[in-house]
Amino acid sequence: MKRTSIFAVLLCAGGLSAQVAKQANSTYQTEQDRKSVAAGLADPARDEKQKPRELVEAMGVQAGMTVADVGTGVGYMLPFLSSAVGPSGHVVAEDIFDDFLASAKQRAQDGNLTNVTFVKGTETDPKLAEGQVDEVLVLDVYHHFDYPDKMLAAIRKSLKPGGKLVVVEYYRTAEAMPKGRALTHIRLNKPDVIKEIEGNHFRLVSEREHIPGSQYMLILEKNQVTQ
Repeated sequence: MKRTSIFAVLLCAGGLSAQVAKQANSTYQTEQDRKSVAAGLADPARDEKQKPRELVEAMGVQAGMTVADVGTGVGYMLPFLSSAVGPSGHVVAEDIFDDFLASAKQRAQDGNLTNVTFVKGTETDPKLAEGQVDEVLVLDVYHHFDYPDKMLAAIRKSLKPGGKLVVVEYYRTAEAMPKGRALTHIRLNKPDVIKEIEGNHFRLVSEREHIPGSQYMLILEKNQVTQ
């Protein structure tokens, strides 16, 4: 899943600020573009680099939890999250693209992941049920949020008391992505990502390096400030 835009700037009457992820979303504009991206997202060799099992363990996912995978794309994380929450748990897979959701649904069907449901979100709202989610995972997706303030507000509303937001993101350095792409693809480096999320009524609980020199992981919880 990657959050793209139809126009460079929406009319002020719509109440939205200028989209901030135009560069990151430039390769998701057409179905053909997304097919090219999907090939990489579904590559079996991705496990060695992405370390999905280690990620789920670091998230602290437990049996019976409800976990949302915001920007699920082709559903790469669904087998790992589904196994972690178990039969008594629930995984919500969200994306804004029908073609990505179709691929994710097929992945779930092939793996007999009966505890996974699917939601089509928007650029401003993942459409998660209010107050029902224990953890929201945003894996390689935060830099694709065109409207981070609105997305964070919607995610915050979806979390249960004590619920966590888990962000796994690339460093904004020449080495973080192949061919130095992170310098143009990634909008903010880690300190500014933390600042932006905390500015939207979250509190940083922990941070760690996920893939040395490439990705970091943040765990945040919603604070009690009323909006």
